[in-house]
Amino acid sequence: MLVMRPATAEDSEPIVAMTQARADWLEARGLHGQGWREFAPEYGRQAADADFPMWVLTRDGQVAGATCLYEESPAWFWTPEECAETAYFVASTVTDPAFAGQGFGHLMLRWVLDHAARSGREWVRRGTIEPGLVRYYTQVQGWQIVREQERGGVTVVGLARRAELQPDLPVLTGAPVS
Repeated sequence: MLVMRPATAEDSEPIVAMTQARADWLEARGLHGQGWREFAPEYGRQAADADFPMWVLTRDGQVAGATCLYEESPAWFWTPEECAETAYFVASTVTDPAFAGQGFGHLMLRWVLDHAARSGREWVRRGTIEPGLVRYYTQVQGWQIVREQERGGVTVVGLARRAELQPDLPVLTGAPVS
């Protein structure tokens, strides 16, 4: 069974291990994994920090993915008018490569679209600097490019989708594990 639920301190170690495994998986394919490797301890710490709205995807109780859902879009990228709209901003999405090919990343983002619609949000937004992810998000998942902007020497691509119910979603929403 797949369940999305708020992350807890108990998820910290599995999130670190998953993020480091993702870095290894990326590097084995000639992609940039070093940033994820360096970020892994911080990402695990965020699971226990109430200031970080992290959610985990679990399969039969095992952490299979994680993402953060912010209620505000970054003002350095999104216009004041866009920031005034109700939206979730998705950040730091990672899936465990042990589940590669099962579409868990896609299911997590569909869950976000559904959760946003059920929460009264109009939009779901995200950003990336990876051209391959831009192609995947737009061509496979139906995201629209809003704009591109240079920041810190890299091009950030902002994408958005309208929040929408996903009635056939095979992911349940769960309460935090206590």
